Amino acid sequence: MSYTSSEMMTVTAARALENGMTCFVGIGLPSEAANLARLTHAPEVVLIYESGTLQTKPDILPLSIGDGELCESALTTVAVPEMFRYWLQGGKVNVGFLGTAQIDRFANLNTTLIGDYKAPKVRLPGGGGAPEIATNAGEVFITLKHSKRAFVKDVDFVTTLGFGRDGKGRDNVPNIGKGPTRVITDLCVMKPDPDTKELVVVSLHPGVTREQVIDATGWDIRFAEQLESTPEPNANELDILRELKARTERAHAGE
Repeated sequence: MSYTSSEMMTVTAARALENGMTCFVGIGLPSEAANLARLTHAPEVVLIYESGTLQTKPDILPLSIGDGELCESALTTVAVPEMFRYWLQGGKVNVGFLGTAQIDRFANLNTTLIGDYKAPKVRLPGGGGAPEIATNAGEVFITLKHSKRAFVKDVDFVTTLGFGRDGKGRDNVPNIGKGPTRVITDLCVMKPDPDTKELVVVSLHPGVTREQVIDATGWDIRFAEQLESTPEPNANELDILRELKARTERAHAGE
């Protein structure tokens, strides 16, 4: 069975969602994984997006939170203030599923800028709803491709809180979620150390070596003592994912 590293990442990320969960979904890779979960092992997962769409079941992957596909396929659509105040801050979201441009060893996310704040090399789209999702959802899953450009020792700007600059950013803070509980990349799965909150590799994808992960990470990454091997995608997962992406490509091309 042949598959790409990107497919491995998406399938692994999708498997993290359990049937019946309520998931606040980010656009891009998180949306791809969340909808694959809905179309495979978790048909009762409730997907909500920042634009106010509740229990949406898109036939194609949305281009943005404003994509009409989300509203058309949703059970209902509520005002954005209600989405955040009642659903998210009200503790009704089990998991937030996010992507990012940069992530550091304490799972802080940067989607604001690259470089110095006063003279940035690159300006990024910004936080959107991610800061509120990361602090109010029960837990947070993060998915992105693995590279030294993305996995840095310290992010250039903390857009979205993981565990703070020292790993203690959530200590003794009331009314806040657990924060990031897993990071899924095209090389491995990481989880925060229970004590230090620094990300640790707990599973390597098939064919990936420790050296590859070390070379793609901007800090001295640690590996779990009981390092696991990530289960491979099965044929059904790959078929559904490929058809979802092909259907999306045809729709966006106007076919």
